[in-house]
Amino acid sequence: MLTRYSSDAKGRAVQKALIYTKKEHGIQKDLIDPEAIRIITHLRNYGFEGYIVGGAVRDLLIGKKPKDFDIVTNAEPARIKRIFRNSRIIGKRFRLVHIFFGNNIFEVSTFRSLLEGTTGNSFGTMDEDVQRRDFTLNALYYDPVKEQVIDYVGGVKDVRARRLEPVIPLKTIFKDDPVRMIRAIKYSVSAGCRIPFMLGRTIRKSSRLLQPVSPSRLTEEIIKILNSGHARDIVHEALRYDLFMYLQPGASSLIDDNLAFAKDYEASLAKLDEIVASGDDVRLGRKLVYLIASLVKQLAQMKGPPAEIYNRIYAECRRFVMPMNPPRVELEFAVRHCLKECGFNVRLPRVHERAGEREGRRDDTTEFPGEAQEAGRSGGAGRGPRRRRRRRSSAPPTTSA
Repeated sequence: MLTRYSSDAKGRAVQKALIYTKKEHGIQKDLIDPEAIRIITHLRNYGFEGYIVGGAVRDLLIGKKPKDFDIVTNAEPARIKRIFRNSRIIGKRFRLVHIFFGNNIFEVSTFRSLLEGTTGNSFGTMDEDVQRRDFTLNALYYDPVKEQVIDYVGGVKDVRARRLEPVIPLKTIFKDDPVRMIRAIKYSVSAGCRIPFMLGRTIRKSSRLLQPVSPSRLTEEIIKILNSGHARDIVHEALRYDLFMYLQPGASSLIDDNLAFAKDYEASLAKLDEIVASGDDVRLGRKLVYLIASLVKQLAQMKGPPAEIYNRIYAECRRFVMPMNPPRVELEFAVRHCLKECGFNVRLPRVHERAGEREGRRDDTTEFPGEAQEAGRSGGAGRGPRRRRRRRSSAPPTTSA
């Protein structure tokens, strides 16, 4: 094992980090996306440092292929953008660079300093950057060129011991950024790590700090939970640590008051996890189905004109998923899917099935599209003769029992 040193204020050599060699860390290089290695090599060719950081290193240490590869460097965003033409700078305060290779996006950040605390945006060194990381298992840096893991905080031992330990002191870690509590729950489930007593106690005591967090940040975290393949277990732990009431207050209230709803909700999330684990690439609307299915089953019993039933159910589902704010087309997709499962066929004048893509035109009498139809529409294959477009109608959607 190698050691990384730096100098203190008096110029004396001080041990900063342990360096695990290929034989010691056991990371399989074929689990790493070649484009991530290419980015780091390119940074090195221009005289900059570059490392894979965070959750990807944690996954590699346990022999799991990472979904994403975040990269950190001492090159500043403007310089990174000049090096990589296939990139763009994002963020106004916390600037990052996204590098594009086909459909893959690699997030490249610059080392941050501690001048403005653990959430500031001043650029710094690796020695400072590591102290801003939330937990030790996310504070590891991997050099794919030398095939070395640089460990400042004992993260390798914690990963191997399946232990979740904070890097930032408990008195400030969640005050600085309350979303770290949600991440702690996600890491404990996805990496199979236990939460130490004092960390768990601090999470419970600090849960109210999530209340003022913006809906956009909470939406981002909920979507990550839906995509994790561990949604059921993460929700279970979020309930246990009093966090779920801030993520999904509507569902949390019904879970507390209605045992049948709680069991149905848990079973629905388990089905979602099976779909994600299968590797199927499904749209957000399909995943939202498993958040609202239990509610729609109850609401579908209401009486009244079909159009009124649909509008009321959609409004209730919108309130139910708050503070999450998914795109309207995705929530509409989920509502119509659930209604169809309850015996309703939803007809809309025109439906834009995919957010951010070219608008798909539909005939006024087209029923709720099946999944096979949607797949065919997105690829353009198997489409029948084009129908004459009708004048856009402003009539409300209708349902038929």
